[in-house]
Amino acid sequence: MHVVDETSPLFGQTLETLIADKAEIVVILAGVDETLAQRIHARHSYLPHEIVWDRRLADIITIEDDGRPIVEYGRFHDLEAQ
Repeated sequence: MHVVDETSPLFGQTLETLIADKAEIVVILAGVDETLAQRIHARHSYLPHEIVWDRRLADIITIEDDGRPIVEYGRFHDLEAQ
């Protein structure tokens, strides 16, 4: 997770400044498929007009009363106000 605070290069940026700077945010993920023990890689780039401002991804993991974690994949793309 990248926190946008005073030390972040994104701090204070707006849609207009990112467009003027011809900015692009590239996200690269790497992991392991536990079933096949295969490394997995994914890459996606975002242009300024694709960024959703003042929102964050919803929490998809909750903990049941008995301590078991539950993953709610139906909320995977949900956004919440910050």
